Amino acid sequence: MNALIAIVAGFASGVFVRSLFFDSWWPVLFIVLLAALVGAFVFLKPRRAYSLGAAFFLLVSFGMVRAELADTPLPEMFAQDVRQRVSYEGVIVADPDVRDANQRVQIRVLSGENSTTMLAVAPRYPTVAVGDKVFVSGTLAVPEPFDDDNGRIFRYDKYLERDGVRFILNFAYIRIESPAPWYSISATFARVKHAFINGIRAALPEPHASLAGGIVIGGKSGLGTELKENFIRSGLVHIIVLSGYNVMVVAEWIIAAFALTKLPRRWGAVAGALALLIFVGIAGATATSIRAAVMALIALYARATGRTYAAGRALLVVIFLMLLWNPLYLAFDPGFGLSVAATAGLIWLAPIIEMFLSLKSAFWKNAVATTLAAQIAVFPLLLYNTGNFSLVAIPANLFVTAFMPLAMGLSALAGFAGMLFSSFAPLLGIIIAFPAYLTNAYLIFIARESAALPFAAFTLPPFPFWLTLVAYAGLIYFASKRFSTTDQLRFAKNASM
Repeated sequence: MNALIAIVAGFASGVFVRSLFFDSWWPVLFIVLLAALVGAFVFLKPRRAYSLGAAFFLLVSFGMVRAELADTPLPEMFAQDVRQRVSYEGVIVADPDVRDANQRVQIRVLSGENSTTMLAVAPRYPTVAVGDKVFVSGTLAVPEPFDDDNGRIFRYDKYLERDGVRFILNFAYIRIESPAPWYSISATFARVKHAFINGIRAALPEPHASLAGGIVIGGKSGLGTELKENFIRSGLVHIIVLSGYNVMVVAEWIIAAFALTKLPRRWGAVAGALALLIFVGIAGATATSIRAAVMALIALYARATGRTYAAGRALLVVIFLMLLWNPLYLAFDPGFGLSVAATAGLIWLAPIIEMFLSLKSAFWKNAVATTLAAQIAVFPLLLYNTGNFSLVAIPANLFVTAFMPLAMGLSALAGFAGMLFSSFAPLLGIIIAFPAYLTNAYLIFIARESAALPFAAFTLPPFPFWLTLVAYAGLIYFASKRFSTTDQLRFAKNASM
């Protein structure tokens, strides 16, 4: 375990340092020499600490190299047309982000033999979908960093680049040339997603329909500005975005369903894995959902083969693989960092907190421990990223935690009922969806009432990065002194949240 920690920590440190502080090869050479120096001590006086130190610094240099290779220049063929009115043919590669005044569409455009991905800011109509071949025109621009509300520089260019987007088309006009072909897998996933959302809207009123869609497959559109602000102030915004919790709940449902059929355990694990892949494909392959899906797949494999699933090791392996695949996730995707922090809290902090709780109910003891652990783990990073401090986040989360699996299940049932009955028996679909209406009404009530309390939340001054590092160093030191292997195994299931 110590070797794995040294490898992942070194690689992540190298990626982070190169992403934010250096843009040359000299620091890499220095770190390699440092690794060689520490490694030389192994031959003089063999000690595990020297071996781990050499591995750490070697992986730091590897992480810096990987981040350097990911920092590619803008395609010259397109960069020469910046600030010009341009026209391209292309294919829509991601579900449009529809807002009140416009829609933002990721389009893979072609110019001769060259291609790149652009974000077109266009009117809400026409309605476009993943896989559509389109003609698009607009004013070509390069994404630029800007100052956020906390006075920090937000690297908007890198935030978009983590998804492959290198340019923006402002004042864009989109014309559909041909719809997505029937054999397109991504287009099929998008059609299923929208059919499900339309089914929810047919069975539930707003904002309950948008909330139901959010807690099942993620998304905040349709909630309205005021209600979204209530979820943010109450510390419940995580329930309306796709998280690892949603992913693991789906896997558990499939496994439980196959368990009832008395089929071999491996069939249930395979079915759970397929359900995970399909669910993530439909909901959108974000960094958070991919991390959770990979961890859940490891858990399913362990269950199918009878091997012990060590949640901590799984998390470290997933972090390494995802940063190896896309180093931009670490420094430029806030959701990835929050997801990793919350998962680490559930693995290493929750068992410690549970030992200090005197609750008689095992269910509520687990709920309180996991809620406190997740909130504590993300708190420093949340302060650094947003400055938002919610005093009601912990009690609000305690009130909704127990209801989330039920709310997800009933909301999914409402969506399927709407899909099946909206065309010939809409009243039946509404009746079937009524329990989902009640559970979502409860979630809205908790968000509104907790956000309305005096001093429910406020914004702190900019939280310095060095203090964030100090806070996590303290948490790591505390957890390392208290954590035990027995508690890790007991909380392995919660780690996939």
